[in-house]
Amino acid sequence: MTRGLVAMLIVCVAAGADRPAGVQQVAAAGDNVILVTLDGARGDEMFGGLNVEILRSTLKQGQRLESQAVYRRFWADTPQERREKLMPFFWTTLMAKYGSIAGNQALGSTVRLTNQRHISYPGYAEILLGEAHDDTIRSNDPIRNPYATVLETIRDRLSLPAERVATLASWGTFTAIAEHREGATFVNAGQQIVAVPRTPLDQLNAWQFDAAPPWESVRFDVFTFTAAMAHLAAARPRLLFLSFDETDDWAHDGRYDRVLDAYARTDRYLRELWEWIESQPDYRNRTHLLITTDHGRGRTAKDWRDHGEKVAGAEDAWIALVSPGLSRRGEWKNHPPLFTNQVAATLARWLGVNWKEIRPNAGLPITN
Repeated sequence: MTRGLVAMLIVCVAAGADRPAGVQQVAAAGDNVILVTLDGARGDEMFGGLNVEILRSTLKQGQRLESQAVYRRFWADTPQERREKLMPFFWTTLMAKYGSIAGNQALGSTVRLTNQRHISYPGYAEILLGEAHDDTIRSNDPIRNPYATVLETIRDRLSLPAERVATLASWGTFTAIAEHREGATFVNAGQQIVAVPRTPLDQLNAWQFDAAPPWESVRFDVFTFTAAMAHLAAARPRLLFLSFDETDDWAHDGRYDRVLDAYARTDRYLRELWEWIESQPDYRNRTHLLITTDHGRGRTAKDWRDHGEKVAGAEDAWIALVSPGLSRRGEWKNHPPLFTNQVAATLARWLGVNWKEIRPNAGLPITN
């Protein structure tokens, strides 16, 4: 699929879904929350951009580092310059003007997992439950989540239609992760037909299958993002979970160049998402945004492709926050560690729900 066709699809779907003919736009009541995850996104790239030792390790004999397109595109002399080349909107606009981010260990800031598995399902379960369950959630097998997640609980507490608490994910296993009670919320994940309320998406569905991603049960992030933007415009969800996957998939395949491309694409998606939020009266100044990852991965050129219990660095994470209810502190420095088990309580607090009352063992909300 050409880049031009993808851009055309995003524009057409977003425009068509913004106010479907004959459908009155849903009026929001209260604040909105959007959770975004980048699967297996290392803090090394988030805070330092291109890692030249890892890129060098992927080159074939005789290839010169300086001749690589990805090097010319993303290399700069300092970590700050490199990360801004990789994710310019995230760093020079979203974090610089509106948000905060924790997890840069060079500044004495740490974010860690509490689960011991350090793989995706346990990581996402910790995010959505506020606690680790290493005894029952031990693998990435697509078993139904044994526990009610913050998503379905918020839907029940706020008496919302299912479509107004939505998960759109590139990894198909989210059909099991996102909810304990199947059908409690809107979930669309993996290589699955996208059905957005009152919005025709025939072309999107045709293209996502024609694109034929190289991974089983995973679709390319562009289709997940396009579907999410269409759902935002049509259903006006109070709580949206948008989960990207390519930062992890390409890493497992050893394609560091495509990992960096995935970060850069995600930055463009975040820009479009933010501009849409700012353009909508029912979302502008009343939407809380939390961006994080489900796990880290190895810290060196030998193990960057991997993660899991035995991989040093796989326990490391990061959390970015943009919220009208929090002070903007830029990069966090020299603070007690944060943990990804605090995400569920933070999302719930933004929507007026005390998650600790529901799950006493959950992490505390992030409040400053």
